Amino acid sequence: MPLVAPEFLRPLLAQSVAVFGGGVSGRAVLGLLAKLGSSGEIYDERGGAEGAVNNFTPSDTYKSRLVVFSPGFPFDHPWLRAARSAGWECVSELDFASLLWRGSVVAITGTNGKTTLTEFLTHALRMWGVEARATGNIGFPFSQLVAETDGGTADMIAVCEISSFQAEALRYLQPQATLWTNFAEDHLERHPGMETYFAAKWALVERTPPTAVFAGTSVQRHAESFHRDLPASAKVFSEVKTPDPRLAGGVFAAYPQAENYLLAAAWWRASGRAEEALLAATRTFRLGKHRLARIGEIDGVTFWNDSKATNFHAVEAALAGFTAPVLLIAGGKAKGGDLAGFVRRIAPRVREVFLLGETKEILATFCSVYHVPHRVCADLAETVRRAVEAARPGDHVLLSPGFASFDLFRNYEDRGNQFEAIVNNLGVSPTLR
Repeated sequence: MPLVAPEFLRPLLAQSVAVFGGGVSGRAVLGLLAKLGSSGEIYDERGGAEGAVNNFTPSDTYKSRLVVFSPGFPFDHPWLRAARSAGWECVSELDFASLLWRGSVVAITGTNGKTTLTEFLTHALRMWGVEARATGNIGFPFSQLVAETDGGTADMIAVCEISSFQAEALRYLQPQATLWTNFAEDHLERHPGMETYFAAKWALVERTPPTAVFAGTSVQRHAESFHRDLPASAKVFSEVKTPDPRLAGGVFAAYPQAENYLLAAAWWRASGRAEEALLAATRTFRLGKHRLARIGEIDGVTFWNDSKATNFHAVEAALAGFTAPVLLIAGGKAKGGDLAGFVRRIAPRVREVFLLGETKEILATFCSVYHVPHRVCADLAETVRRAVEAARPGDHVLLSPGFASFDLFRNYEDRGNQFEAIVNNLGVSPTLR
């Protein structure tokens, strides 16, 4: 069945569409526009996308009537303000795709765990016989899914990871369910405070039927502190530290991954599915890369890749899984937040910290304040070399940065891959020993 745009969009699609952002989301929008028989022009401040215009001027406001913008554009961005002032319809990439999707949407959000939960629910639904697709903030834009499936079918489920950047701009998406794993300090470079960050994600709650919202324990605490009312049916007590014997030996055997299972199980049961099938899915599910993955042991020292830990909460959760202080590699591009508090909290769980990236000097200052042994390093190779020099048999070297990767790397995958390559070369490169 061919894609059909809503009636209000059809005259807007008759002209070229302005696409703000030349990354993966913007390119996906161009592909979807082509499927609709329309065309678009990319505007990208960084000018990185081929053929992109790197500025949006007053004269451009006469070229189109519709702009579709990527999550990297805050809703108050000057370009969007100019487009709205000219009477344009401004739609986020996620909203634009949702207007063309025939299936249902299960929204997944949270400070941490949302990618794993998105991938696990998709895996479990497929085992159940449902045509489910993982999409959204996991690196596969909803627009790309809609284009590749011609809008999908009524019985398809898009399991959609949604960031705060995406949620705050929503006007059209109506999820059939929302699962909110947890809430902690993050993205304060974009949101002016924790309450604003919470409100961005809360937009999903407001757009979901009350009986189809499922929120973890930390979400409940913050909802109460910010005077937001969650229905009783939404409250999932997810910070259970006692292991569930049914999950022994699998990904979800212990906290914090157990939190993801508890959220999935709450929705699974509410949707009328047998939990035995979900438990069966846990036995065949495997975590994606760069999520507290054990990558090897050399001379009794174990190395762990947790490059996806891009905020404080994720690092603290990783450290909680070790029984003795670790050698931690941390630092990167700042995202705001209480750096002093972060260092104070991790101090008892680290024997030494090896610092890199944009935040290394300020982190070193707080390490000194809280008497945390540390070394400031020039790059990732040096952090590994210094950690190896300090390590003894039985130690753990953990890459769990706590910050974004974009100061030194393309993304967290690039950071994790480089770490693994350096570790894998330890046995053959004497310069690293």
